Amino acid sequence: MEPKLKHNIILVGFMGSGKTSVGIRLAERLSYRFRDTDQVLEQKAGDTINHIFSVHGEEYFRNLETDLLNELRLGMNQTVLSTGGGLPLREQNGKLLKEMGYVVYLKANKQTTVKRLKGDTSRPLLQGEELEQKVEKMLNIRSPIYEQVAHKIIATDDKTINEIVHYIMESYLKQIY
Repeated sequence: MEPKLKHNIILVGFMGSGKTSVGIRLAERLSYRFRDTDQVLEQKAGDTINHIFSVHGEEYFRNLETDLLNELRLGMNQTVLSTGGGLPLREQNGKLLKEMGYVVYLKANKQTTVKRLKGDTSRPLLQGEELEQKVEKMLNIRSPIYEQVAHKIIATDDKTINEIVHYIMESYLKQIY
């Protein structure tokens, strides 16, 4: 890992992979601050992600994410950052994430993801098509990008939040000490 790496853990992965749940618990265990890019964007915009998508479109939203990363990277330290599922898709964002800290990809398979997202209407990119087909299509595109951005990949299928937190802490602490 690069010596200039800040003491931050960045969680990337598909919708429903556990980034927020794991991130909150991980931050508690490390006595780090927890931030979620989607929550921060909603607060800054005074609007929901669904509404931003429907009014301004995905490109506008992705620009907001990039702007937010540029803001956060300057002063973020001892933070666990949970990112929106699409945030790492821009090459520029992937580079920024790697500069900001230790990037962990929380990887869930299609079956686990569909089970976790069934009935969730808060995710604009999952509206319309059959959920299972949409998830499969998006995972095929996104997984290689998540893998490329990550310092560590952790399969979350059949693991508890505490087990995932343990694996992240173990690998992260080896990197910084």
